[in-house]
Amino acid sequence: MKFTKVAAIIAAAAIASVGLSACGSDGDYSSIVDKAKDTGKLTVGVKFDQPGMGLKKEDGTFAGFDIDVARYIAKELGVAEKDIEFKETPSAQRETALKNHEVDFIVATYSITDTRKEAVSFAGPYFVAHQDLLVAKDNSDITGPESLNNQDKKLCSVTGSTSAQTVKDKFAGKVQLKEYGGYSDCVQALASGAVDAVTTDDVILAGYAAAQQYQGKFKVVGNGFTDENYGVGLWKDDTAARDAVNAAIEKMESDGSWEKFLKDNVGPSGYAIPDVPAITEK
Repeated sequence: MKFTKVAAIIAAAAIASVGLSACGSDGDYSSIVDKAKDTGKLTVGVKFDQPGMGLKKEDGTFAGFDIDVARYIAKELGVAEKDIEFKETPSAQRETALKNHEVDFIVATYSITDTRKEAVSFAGPYFVAHQDLLVAKDNSDITGPESLNNQDKKLCSVTGSTSAQTVKDKFAGKVQLKEYGGYSDCVQALASGAVDAVTTDDVILAGYAAAQQYQGKFKVVGNGFTDENYGVGLWKDDTAARDAVNAAIEKMESDGSWEKFLKDNVGPSGYAIPDVPAITEK
């Protein structure tokens, strides 16, 4: 009698498990294309602290070029704007968030590199930026990365990014590196005089230079020294998503949305709108 009761409980649990599986969780999907089709929802990794690119505003809404790109891609995958959950993904946590399926894709100034491709997959690129320097408006000493080759100079970048290390390895071995959790922290350090320059991609720096609270305080040096191919981060080996997202990017570029998103978000800083990049992740 007891055995029969236990067996019944196990059977009921198994049925419930099957039902839950049918409803779908991240673990049930090998592609976000299927998840979007079945659930009508997606979780997208973005930055919360980059004006012009990915910013969570005081009222809880989101704005920026990457935000607009993410919404466009989600729509092409069949997910309405109201059904997107934006999740903050700091630079150092992006691969982990994708590997653990904490997010379905990432649009967060995420440069495509061979090292990162060992852990995650990419679509795109959807934009090519160039690493540069942000300095005080009246600074005339820092004209490029080589001018930082001084033990008295302090350079700031973000933990988990490659920007500061690129400067130290290739241009300025003597510079003091200061790493913070986010670019907003670096820019605040620049405003206070705690560092002499902030380095990351020019389009990100242009967003800070144009931000209302910093207008007139900073300038982008304008001496770009790397190419940064921004890709859409995906679950490893999700080829269906890669193909679908590439198609969305190409449509966004051809129908004028890509240029509009850039002009709306970073155009006011004077940033020159570049040509659309070629898709390389196929």
